[in-house]
Amino acid sequence: MEATRKRLYGWVADGGHGTGHALVMLLIISAVAASVGAAMVETVPDAGPLADDFVWWADRYAAILFSVEYIARIWLTPDGDIGIAAGGAARARWAYFRSFYGIVDLIAVLPAWAAFVVPVGREFFELVGVLTLLKLARYMSALPLVGAVLKREGRSLMAAATTMAVLLVIVSTVMYLLERHAQPEVFSSIPNTMWWGIVTMATVGYGDMSPITPVGRVFGGFTMMLGIAMFAVPAGILATGFAEELKKRDFVVSWRLVARVPFFARLDAARIASIAGLLHAQIVPPNTVIVRKGDPADAMFFIMEGEVEVDVQPQPVRLKAGQFFGEVALLRDLQRTATVSAVSECRLLTLDVADFRRLIETHPDLKTEIERVASQRQPGE
Repeated sequence: MEATRKRLYGWVADGGHGTGHALVMLLIISAVAASVGAAMVETVPDAGPLADDFVWWADRYAAILFSVEYIARIWLTPDGDIGIAAGGAARARWAYFRSFYGIVDLIAVLPAWAAFVVPVGREFFELVGVLTLLKLARYMSALPLVGAVLKREGRSLMAAATTMAVLLVIVSTVMYLLERHAQPEVFSSIPNTMWWGIVTMATVGYGDMSPITPVGRVFGGFTMMLGIAMFAVPAGILATGFAEELKKRDFVVSWRLVARVPFFARLDAARIASIAGLLHAQIVPPNTVIVRKGDPADAMFFIMEGEVEVDVQPQPVRLKAGQFFGEVALLRDLQRTATVSAVSECRLLTLDVADFRRLIETHPDLKTEIERVASQRQPGE
C-alpha cells in the first residue's frame, strides 16, 4: 500500500517524472482548457445548441477531473515534501489547504461542489473557469518565475507605485484647476480628472477627456512625458528582477549538475559553487563527434548522462556517466590524439582550457586527481 501511494504521489507531485506524471499533466491541462473554453463560449450570445452541449460536457469533464485530483492530493500530500517538512499527515494536509496551489485547487472544484447545496449563477462558473488557468503554474515555470520576481522586487515596485500615485494626484489637481472653468462638465472634480491623469500618464489617450486651453495642453504634454519616464521605472525593476532570478536559477541548476559528478561530489558546497561558474552544459546527439583527432585541445568534458566512445588502439574505450575525458591533451599541451564520439545522446559539462588551468591552479587536489586518472589511461583524449 505504501509503495502504491508513493508511486501515485510521483504522478501528481510538482516536478514529478515518468509516464504517469506526463499523463496526469496532460489530463489536467486538457481540463483547464475545457474549463476556460466553456467560460468563454458561455458569454457568446445565441451561440447555438452545439455550443450549449460543449459547455455542458466541458464543465462536467473539468469538474470530475479537478475533483479527483483535489481528493488525490489531499490523500497523498503526507507522502511528499510537504508531509516530510510538516511532520505529520494532519499538518501536511493543512499546509496544503492554505498553500497557493491548495487554494487554486479548491477554487477549481468549488462551483461544482457548491451546486449540490445552493444554486450557483453562471457568472460564478465563468469567473472560476478563467481562474483555473492558475493551475498551469505547476507545469509552466514562467508563472512561478513571475511570482518570485514580484516577491523579490516588491519593495522597489511599491516605492515606484507610491511615487506614481502621488504624481497622479498632483497632475490631476493641476489639470482640474486649469480646465474646470473651460470644461466644467468634463473636468468636474479632482476624482473625475484623475481618469484623465491615468490615461495621460499611461500615454493611452482615449480622447474622452482632453484639455482645450493653451496652458492645459502644454501641461498635458508635460504629463505625457512624465508618464513615459515614470512607467520606465517599474519596467526596469522587473527586467532586472527577471534577469537576476533567471541567473540565480541557472546557477542552482549548474550547482546540482556539478554536485552529481562523482569527481566533484566529495567537495564542499562553496567549492562546488566556485566550480559551477566555470562549467557549461552541453547536449550532444548520438553518433556525433565531440572531439576529433588532430584538433587543438580546447576543453575537457564531464559526462552527466549517456555514453561516449574513445577511438584508441588496440580497441576503442567506452566512458559512461560520471567519467570525464579530454584532460590528457590539456595536461600535456598536445593536440587531440583520438576521436571521441557520442554513442547515445549525451549530457556533458564542458570546461574550457582557460578555466581548466584556473581550476587546477586554485584546486591542487583536483589537479592531482586528474593527473592520477590521466596516468592510468592510454594517451588520447
